[in-house]
Amino acid sequence: MFKLSSTLAMIYLATVSLAAPGPAVSIKARGADASVNVEVCTGNPGTGCVSIPIGSDSCNNLDGGLVFLNKEISSAIVPGGIVCTFFEDFGCLSEQGGADVVVLTSGTWSFFSVPGTAEPTVDFNDLTSSFSCSPL
Repeated sequence: MFKLSSTLAMIYLATVSLAAPGPAVSIKARGADASVNVEVCTGNPGTGCVSIPIGSDSCNNLDGGLVFLNKEISSAIVPGGIVCTFFEDFGCLSEQGGADVVVLTSGTWSFFSVPGTAEPTVDFNDLTSSFSCSPL
């Protein structure tokens, strides 16, 4: 037969085991809170930088609280697995058949020389008014 202290210890362990969330619950909770950020800078990477949370295919206009970045972005850090399109106009719209847009995949980019859609490389420094990002 069990002693009283052994019975109480088993009840305590059972209570703790039932109350503590399992690993799957913890991972799921952290995953829901996780967000992806793009870092845009008014100078070289590390100078005048702002980390902006992105939603898949959401247009980020550089107005309101981000107006200080409008036509001021000189570099960006795009996280792995993400592609971002930077536009000269608000609303993530191209009005020049793609000549006013740059598409950047993961990495650190200087906007003085980035891959263009109409030319191999373009100077897109201080031209961005909006951008959108999505997973690759």
